[in-house]
Amino acid sequence: MTRRVAVVGVGYTKFGEHWERSLRDLSTEAGALALADSKLDGKDIQALYVGNMSAGRFIGQGHLGALAAEYAGLLPIPATRFEAACASSAVAFKNACIAIQSGKYDVIMAAGAEKMTDLMGTDAIATLMGAGDQEWEASVGLTFAGLYALIARRHMAVYGTTREQMAMVSVNNHKNGVLNERAQFRYEITVEQVLKSAMISDPLTLLDCSPITDGAAAVILVSEEIARKLDNPIWVLSTSQATDTLALHNRASLTGLNATRVAARKTYQETGLSSRDIDVAEVHDCFSINEIIALEDLGFCEKGQGGKFVEDGKISRDSEIPVNTTGGLKSVGHPVGATGIRQLADLTNQLRGRCGPMQVTGANTGLALNIGGSGATAVVSMLANGDAKPKR
Repeated sequence: MTRRVAVVGVGYTKFGEHWERSLRDLSTEAGALALADSKLDGKDIQALYVGNMSAGRFIGQGHLGALAAEYAGLLPIPATRFEAACASSAVAFKNACIAIQSGKYDVIMAAGAEKMTDLMGTDAIATLMGAGDQEWEASVGLTFAGLYALIARRHMAVYGTTREQMAMVSVNNHKNGVLNERAQFRYEITVEQVLKSAMISDPLTLLDCSPITDGAAAVILVSEEIARKLDNPIWVLSTSQATDTLALHNRASLTGLNATRVAARKTYQETGLSSRDIDVAEVHDCFSINEIIALEDLGFCEKGQGGKFVEDGKISRDSEIPVNTTGGLKSVGHPVGATGIRQLADLTNQLRGRCGPMQVTGANTGLALNIGGSGATAVVSMLANGDAKPKR
């Protein structure tokens, strides 16, 4: 019988531009925060799984597992780096869960980190495009904003999604992020400001796009036997991963991400739950259109209705399905290798009832979606603060 896994400690640094700090500084802080939160000792950690997209290009540093373990004081435990573009740390989390479920380990630290601001301008854009298809997309000048602009244009043409509806995604997430002390951008914006901000790749403007960010996040995962001895464990009900083509031109459709749909379907099947049973969600809003498509692919609304769902206010903190209640990638920031774990840390605190002014009343079951690249990788994880059952 597969063992249950619980999250018992979470922590992440302030996200933003950390010119005075290194990747090892940020990683060490996040790990220390998660360990302190868990009430465990560093000697209890049996393995370290680190998510990172591209430290080799951003800061010229490889071999991050060993680096993180050394500066966290975790030697000589096995330490491994996982890479899946922006979904790197969610993949690290998934594999940590599998390792505990298998009985190999009882306590694992899963972390993610990225130091992006040391590489400026076109070099940063080119590095991020490493998550796409270099031969077929990057070589002709496409950027990630360009890829998601193509997706946005197709969604607008097929379903009538509007620029205003996409802008409302950014408005909602910034409104939530004002209350998050660790967010990169803590200010509200308006639909008009989004529409009038600098054009990045038509129809996406600057305020439709997540920023370049430095930061790190970590969680402590344990087996059920250990979790029962600790305060307020949050149970991992399921974590599922799926893969699609790297290049957009090989996909059956540009109006949805099949990897998301497959991963979500696996998670719903494994748990016996559905989108209707989710109380709070963290979804990947690297660009505003991605959140709209995520709402559809995860089953929170019908296909093509994501824009209207946002426009009707159904993603706000006190609404039908509160989404990105701490600010999302747009406001919190998007240090690509750290985002998946950050989402899970915030989701854990929501389910613990520890989100202060950002708290969703009565949140018992939560879902996180972390996307790699333009949708070639998707990881869907479901957490709960007890034994979740279908609501209807």
